[in-house]
Amino acid sequence: TAMASGHKTNDGVINMDPQKKVKYKGIGEMARDKGLKVGIISSVSIDHATPAGFYAHQPSRNNYYEIALELTESNFDFFGGGGFKQPRGKNNDRPDVLEIAKSKGYKVISTAEEIRNLKPGEGKVIAINPVLDKEKALPYAINALRGQDLGVSLAEFTRKAIELLDNPKGFLLMVEGGKIGWACHANDGATAIHDTIDFDKAVAEAIEFYKKHPNETVIIVPGDHECGGMTIGFAGTRYETYFDILAPQRTSYDEFTKIVDKYRKEHGPENAKLEDLLPLIKENFGLEVMEDKAREELEKKAKEGDKEAARRLHLVLTKEELEDLGRAFALSMVEKEKRPKDERTYLLYGGYDPLTVTITSILNQKAGIGWT
Repeated sequence: TAMASGHKTNDGVINMDPQKKVKYKGIGEMARDKGLKVGIISSVSIDHATPAGFYAHQPSRNNYYEIALELTESNFDFFGGGGFKQPRGKNNDRPDVLEIAKSKGYKVISTAEEIRNLKPGEGKVIAINPVLDKEKALPYAINALRGQDLGVSLAEFTRKAIELLDNPKGFLLMVEGGKIGWACHANDGATAIHDTIDFDKAVAEAIEFYKKHPNETVIIVPGDHECGGMTIGFAGTRYETYFDILAPQRTSYDEFTKIVDKYRKEHGPENAKLEDLLPLIKENFGLEVMEDKAREELEKKAKEGDKEAARRLHLVLTKEELEDLGRAFALSMVEKEKRPKDERTYLLYGGYDPLTVTITSILNQKAGIGWT
């Protein structure tokens, strides 16, 4: 709200005063009223707080259906990226917001081919990525490493929006890399980095436009907040950093959580063994258990200057790390609603899958990354 309208307000309030009585006019509406075209893109749902800050006015960011209704009334030219969290309201009993959008003149599309084939002059568009997670957001960029189809990237959405919005009067485009913060909430360093790189590619698309129109283009790239307190410098590595340690990670915390959940449902606590998941941990994060003889051979090669041997050695799980994984695994094998609710459990796992959070925590610490 502060960025979009120039007014500070209470946390969670969208373009209204702290008393939730006065509606603020945002820069998107100002641009529209001056005859500029306006576009809004996000890698999270298009009714989430940041995109909503540029077109909606609500006492709560959680009024997803009401925010979506305001989107249909905005008369903005392009919405792209994520879908709608509550397209038929909280109780799934309201008129479908996509049908309302169509009645207001929006073309609603949701296949990669349709999005990529859009041409200027097609009118108002809502372009929803064909691949969405359960929060109606784009998948994490890191998951491309394990072959997941991500659909249309944030950079592609940005390039397409610029193509559609460019006109003699000018345009305003807001692009959010919204899942960087989500990965930081989960303290998943590699996933946050991959999504930051993905966002950087979207910024590069804006830079390409700027190069053609340097005297009439402004690009602003702020962070509204960071959600994990990511720090470079961890006491456990004596403040050394080893970022190449993150390279073997090829899945995001939420995707690996699905693997853990599936295992729990298939085996149950009584038949579950951490050993069963160790090969998958190695495959997706590079962390491994190693016999003494193999470790000694790697140590010898590392001392002789073999960098790959040194990297693999760094990824070997210590006795203490295995114990941490064992405790977390035992908790992960309990259904979420039956897990302890005490402060220490929350401090360690933050409401996420205990095993997955412990894996990323170990990997981050080996790389020299800490979280506050």
